[in-house]
Amino acid sequence: MKFQPRRAEEPELNMTSLIDVVLLLLIFFMVSTKFVDEARLQIRLPEAGNAAQAESPRDSIEIDVTAEGAYRVNGRLLINNSRETLAAALGKVSQGDRSAPVTIRADARAMHQSVVTAMDVAGRAGYRQLNIATVDDAPQGQ
Repeated sequence: MKFQPRRAEEPELNMTSLIDVVLLLLIFFMVSTKFVDEARLQIRLPEAGNAAQAESPRDSIEIDVTAEGAYRVNGRLLINNSRETLAAALGKVSQGDRSAPVTIRADARAMHQSVVTAMDVAGRAGYRQLNIATVDDAPQGQ
């Protein structure tokens, strides 16, 4: 009798059960994940302390920004709100002294662009000491 050698059967892995388990895990993690609302921008605004501040020198320059976006340089209202007019007023008040500190006092309702424009004009004119005035709104006794 002649016996033929048997072929070795290759083991078979049933992938259906593995795929089912992975799919169920994926669904479980998707449902149980807490989705964070990352589209919301959270900003914590800076606070001004109530520490005693040094007296500002008399030769400092103050730029006031009104709620309407108008500028005043050392209390004098400018004829218009252009950059050139603001730069000319700064040059006239400082008499060429670029080392004088510039303090920007803006109304709380003033547009942000108006404040940035005042900072930009002063920076481009060569003033290096720019200050922004704030009001201490902490209750008394702290």
